[in-house]
Amino acid sequence: MDRYPKRIVCLTEETTETLYLLGAEARIVGISGFTQRPLRARREKPLVSAFTTADLPKIEALRPDLVLAFSDLQADIVRELIRTGHSVMTFNQRTIDEILAAIAWLGALVGKAAEAERLIEQLQRNLDVAATRGRSFPRRPRVYFEEWPDPMIAGIRWVSELIEIAGGTDVYADLREQPLARGRIVSAADVGARDPDLILASWCGKMVKPERIRARPELAHTSALQGDHIVEIKSTLILQPGPAALSDGLSAVSDAIARRAAKL
Repeated sequence: MDRYPKRIVCLTEETTETLYLLGAEARIVGISGFTQRPLRARREKPLVSAFTTADLPKIEALRPDLVLAFSDLQADIVRELIRTGHSVMTFNQRTIDEILAAIAWLGALVGKAAEAERLIEQLQRNLDVAATRGRSFPRRPRVYFEEWPDPMIAGIRWVSELIEIAGGTDVYADLREQPLARGRIVSAADVGARDPDLILASWCGKMVKPERIRARPELAHTSALQGDHIVEIKSTLILQPGPAALSDGLSAVSDAIARRAAKL
């Protein structure tokens, strides 16, 4: 008898992507409207939530036996779902190790533990390859990762870790322990003082406008702006704590850092 959840609602993209990669997509009955990976999920599954809001009656009508959520930002949704009798698993991964652990837990939840371990091994190989490449650089570029432009927010911890693995030095590594975005708010003057060689920008849900970054007078003297070293990384690749960040997101970070390192 299959005692694993059969009707799962995923309130964020990374659990949807993981379940598809594990071959458990048939168990998904509802997904987040922000889901881009895989794109076919948007054709195949009902959209039931944004990030901090959800269509609770629509979720109720889907009769889920498990709802998957992420972080304190979805606490209000989770509270209401629990109050109405639903089983909810809320992940709160902020580091690379925690992302890999979340994949293992999710695999166990749906009876795909072996498949989850294979996925973890594949993602770990990606990390190892990027680390080997990064160690070959004669100098590590100083990197400022911008998660949001106004207020300016530096990168969350898994992004900072990916920068370091890929051979860069995160100029805001001292803030990566801050779990909430408000703890990573920075000023243009301070970014300028840290003089990054490279600016990676990924504005969650928005297209990056490099001209807004260039227009900050406090950054004009930095190595990054002197050579116009500003690179956008799509938020769907890097700002969801799941397989995307450790595959295509890591690849984008690694390539950008390698290009900059070659010019130092």
